[in-house]
Amino acid sequence: MTSPLPNISIAATARTPSIEFDFAQGRLNISGEAYPEDAARFFGPLLQAMKDYLANPPDGDIVFDLTLRYFNSSSAKALMNLFDLLEGAAASGWSVQINWHYAEADEAMLEFGEDFSQDFTACQFRLCPDAAE
Repeated sequence: MTSPLPNISIAATARTPSIEFDFAQGRLNISGEAYPEDAARFFGPLLQAMKDYLANPPDGDIVFDLTLRYFNSSSAKALMNLFDLLEGAAASGWSVQINWHYAEADEAMLEFGEDFSQDFTACQFRLCPDAAE
């Protein structure tokens, strides 16, 4: 079954990450840098789309890939809100995998991923070092 929601595709800017949400495939991707001037305005529609998506159980697995080089505290809060929605879906029995990609040499991003991962028990939260970064 395909999702009734349209996919979301937003190109990266100097301050915002690229967004690729393919709801029909259960593939969500955020990559780049995230320090928008107004995080609520940038992430708000994404949070609403995620809520709408999770209102009807998706077919198959949900895989959320994050490859961020930098994010600010307001973006961290928005990411946590997205993760919380996915954790709720996983707690309801859906298969949810979050892949936290980071450059192998970037200890700060590894630590952020470790910190985020500690808050989730239902989602599968994987730390994914990328040697090519």
